[in-house]
Amino acid sequence: MTSMPLHPRSVDALVAGRATRDGAGVRLTRVLTGELQQRLDPFLMLDQFGSNDPKDYGAGFPNHPHRGFETVTYMIAGRMRHRDSAGNEGLLQNGGVQWMTAGRGLVHSEMPEQEEGLMEGFQLWLNLPSHQKMCTPWYRDIQSEDIPEVRTESGVWVRVISGQSHGVQGAMHRPAQDYPTDPLYLDIHFSDTQTFTQNIPAAHNAFVYVYRGALTVQSQAGDETVPLQRMAILSHSGDGVVLTGDAGTKALLITGQPLGEPIAQYGPFVMNTREELMQAVEDFQAGRLG
Repeated sequence: MTSMPLHPRSVDALVAGRATRDGAGVRLTRVLTGELQQRLDPFLMLDQFGSNDPKDYGAGFPNHPHRGFETVTYMIAGRMRHRDSAGNEGLLQNGGVQWMTAGRGLVHSEMPEQEEGLMEGFQLWLNLPSHQKMCTPWYRDIQSEDIPEVRTESGVWVRVISGQSHGVQGAMHRPAQDYPTDPLYLDIHFSDTQTFTQNIPAAHNAFVYVYRGALTVQSQAGDETVPLQRMAILSHSGDGVVLTGDAGTKALLITGQPLGEPIAQYGPFVMNTREELMQAVEDFQAGRLG
């Protein structure tokens, strides 16, 4: 049983995503952008993609490099094939998650394995601490049936991708000394007019993204509605969050321990200094990633 937060967090800001294209022209919405990286440390980016039109996603994400952070891809619908320069290959499909640690670097592709139908999901970029930025690349495909789920006393259904909610440990859990960001990643589904509560560590940065319906963030500062396809950046102060939604509302709740380190980014490389970025580009051009 999870206790009710005594001081629920309020909404600091509502953010609308920006329509853009990435990869070989995949249409998506960039919700968490570069100017929010310091405020939402350790999170670097959140993209939402979703379309029934193969012209919006069919070209996929051909070979491209990464270094210095992690990607967490959550598929709501559709199928995506992953291949990388370390020889890994996996199929990401409905309800599944791929958690990839780029570390010192690799080149990978994410290509749709469908020619029609809905392709929908999210990709989150999670920063690595300086001592892990050059670690050995790693990834894990987590199939939908392997993601723990819990139904709260109020009837809200929650998929626990990482962290812990209502006594249920998420699919991803790693030692804090190596991965101090301690991310909480929940997919929350309301089946009636219901309230969901979640305790959040005091130091964590936190946000909610609504991808179906709308919900209300309740706090002592006043209630605030978060509309469809809006991200609510939650206040720093408070020990948790109280969310109320109606039937059909779905939202992501994501929190993490900030690293408090400099962020130097050049496209798919995220390091701590300009010199490290220059080295990443040089290594990629010389074929040394993976």
